[in-house]
Amino acid sequence: MSQTVQQMLAGVGGILAGLALAATALWRQRQALRAARYDATHDEVTGLPNRRMFLDRLRAALDDDTAVGVVLLDLNRFKTVNDTLGHEVGNDLLHQIGRRLAGLTAPVRAVARLSGDEFALLVHGDRDDTEAAAYAAWQVIAAAPIRVVNATLPLTASVGYTHHRHPDTSIRRLLTEADSAMYEAKAAGSRVREYLPHRTPTVRSRDRQRH
Repeated sequence: MSQTVQQMLAGVGGILAGLALAATALWRQRQALRAARYDATHDEVTGLPNRRMFLDRLRAALDDDTAVGVVLLDLNRFKTVNDTLGHEVGNDLLHQIGRRLAGLTAPVRAVARLSGDEFALLVHGDRDDTEAAAYAAWQVIAAAPIRVVNATLPLTASVGYTHHRHPDTSIRRLLTEADSAMYEAKAAGSRVREYLPHRTPTVRSRDRQRH
């Protein structure tokens, strides 16, 4: 083989090696980008969508004038679990609750962990659909005790819900209404409450006392 041919082959080999390295670097960059996007929109403990993604989906539904409902859930006595069994057990509990809620089917379109022990459901449908989703969420949590590393814990949730009734309904309004209904359910010791303007006072999240 002539020296010229050898040099040409070596050059082609170098180009191919360079292309392979560039392709690998590009693949890694894309993987890192996907991971970053996932981390930005999902909760680390449960793997569910986080508040940011939930609000984006709710906003999209309202922009499309889709009939929607919002369900908020707050776990009862979760602080006691953290205080007595530790945060690792608390995180395990949240993860298992997230899996149960993620198994809910239509009309539930999204399940998210908003913060702490508070979860949210986005429902596509009318008042009856939202009510059915709220009760289904309560039941799936209370259906069976949750087994963690050193205990079996019965658990319930306080659930409040509201639905899109007016053309000018905003995200903030829906969340405030569902939050008020959830607070009333917790205060009354009931399971599920619907937001009713004549009955439910507006309560800010920071004013709620966690149980």
